[in-house]
Amino acid sequence: MRTRELAGLSVSAQGLGCMGMSEFYGERDEAEAVRTIHRALDLGVTFLDTADMYGPFTNELLVGRAVAGRRDEVVLATKFGNERAEDGSRLGINGRPEYVHRACDASLRRLGVEVIDLYYQHRVDTSVPIEDTWGALSELVRAGKIRHAGISEAAPETIRRAHAVQPVTAVQTEYSLWARDPERDGVLATCAELGIGFVAYSPLGRGFLSGRISSTDELAPDDFRRTDPRFRGEALAHNMRLVDRVAELARERDVTAGQLALAWVMARSGRDGAPAVVPIPGTKRVRYLEENVAAADLELTDEDLRRLDEVAPPGATAGDRYADMSTVHR
Repeated sequence: MRTRELAGLSVSAQGLGCMGMSEFYGERDEAEAVRTIHRALDLGVTFLDTADMYGPFTNELLVGRAVAGRRDEVVLATKFGNERAEDGSRLGINGRPEYVHRACDASLRRLGVEVIDLYYQHRVDTSVPIEDTWGALSELVRAGKIRHAGISEAAPETIRRAHAVQPVTAVQTEYSLWARDPERDGVLATCAELGIGFVAYSPLGRGFLSGRISSTDELAPDDFRRTDPRFRGEALAHNMRLVDRVAELARERDVTAGQLALAWVMARSGRDGAPAVVPIPGTKRVRYLEENVAAADLELTDEDLRRLDEVAPPGATAGDRYADMSTVHR
């Protein structure tokens, strides 16, 4: 696996999102999840992404157990700000400086490490000046508890204000063939201008771009995609046609639809004025991890990219990305 630079932080060119190993995507198998993380490390996928709210808290514990004894091989990223109680109830977005310090200490304990490589503000707390939150992150850097700071789902002006307090190493936002918002809202351009790396979560459209989902009836009762506007009603039918066209192009290249979609995200890195882009596809199974990793070797031609742009131009997807969009791009 090649590496890419996120504003001074060297990471594998493709990472691994660990969220679904603990919550949101139906059944959980901890033993298979640990095998998946170990296989990722063996394949050179050493950029692991988690958050305190996944589980809640259990995903950090899982990742910590999986990397024990292999810490030097791993770039660990986790997040704070989506505050939840032990029972899973949601307490809101929290960016207060004192909370930032408490959350970091708790994540260090759960992960079983002395320092977090990349610590993200998961969502922006509009009740707290971003300068105050990022002042706390700067303190964590100086204390040696985190090496780099990042922010997720933030608007360009928020990114600029945070960057003025403590250098932003990475901005994490959903980005894929069916979520090209960062191209349109100025986030990619802002990252490129400021020399900030970009981490693309859900690069497979929460699994939809793999072509394996045709109805929410196929999903587990507790799978959060059942409430996703893009998976429902007329939006689902519209988006299925988009995926069908991606699948047609994939068959021409003798790859899966998911591999082609993932290769597209990887090909965006440094192209057309974009910053370094690193996707973090999530999976909880070894076989899907290996399929995703193979996409890193898929070189797309200019003609491939042109045809994909025709199939899935910005704004082509029907439906909002979340049922509640109030906490993104703030």
